[in-house]
Amino acid sequence: MSRIPVALQLYTVRDATEQDFVGTVRQVAEMGYAGVEIAGNTGGMSPAELRGFLSDLGLRVAGSHIGIEALESNLAQVIEDNDALGNPWIVCPWMPEERRRDAAGWRTVAAQMSEIGAQVKAAGLQLCYHNHSFEFERFDGDTGFDIFYGAADPDLVQAEIDTYWVQHGGEDPAATVQRFAGRAPLVHLKDMTPGDAPTFTEVGNGILDFAAIFRASETAGVEWYIVEQDVCAGPSLDSARTSLANLKAWGIG
Repeated sequence: MSRIPVALQLYTVRDATEQDFVGTVRQVAEMGYAGVEIAGNTGGMSPAELRGFLSDLGLRVAGSHIGIEALESNLAQVIEDNDALGNPWIVCPWMPEERRRDAAGWRTVAAQMSEIGAQVKAAGLQLCYHNHSFEFERFDGDTGFDIFYGAADPDLVQAEIDTYWVQHGGEDPAATVQRFAGRAPLVHLKDMTPGDAPTFTEVGNGILDFAAIFRASETAGVEWYIVEQDVCAGPSLDSARTSLANLKAWGIG
């Protein structure tokens, strides 16, 4: 049995939470997830109210996605809200294209994120960055991913490794998790369909080598596995349920 708990990124079930946030999150808890990662929608609750609601369901908070614009313009409020929520991990989920056109852009972003991360750290929280596959574009032989993480302070800017997007970018997800030992507290478990036009599928139904990802995560200091599926072919709650069932069959979660 894995020591690492499993959360659901609520972006997976965003269609359902938009219709019924409370009922949807209650179903997520009933499935057996240990936590949730927030992606904007909080059901109209204050951070303190949401914390109480999740606690009543036996769910912990395994991160919250906050856009770079909010981190730059309203960081004090972001920190206050996440502290009230009981969330240790503030995750920047995306980097706008105009900020990452070249290696210099990635170095500038790394410096900016380190400055933000210092303020987050001073408040007792941790800043992380969530990758897609555009980070693996190369600039004079180096990927944006390596330029960014090489320039950012490793204590102030940690990683939320997204397994699907690492694979999509042409890299090895397990090797990436292992390379970031001690710097990747959060790992997004996300699977990929086979073929020349891959898309998203339930964890365990695709081509990613999760056995290797789990081995790497267990030794790399990962604190949460987070299931995420950007697009679901059927009902999103069914996809979330299938992913967790497949994980439990492997002794995960």
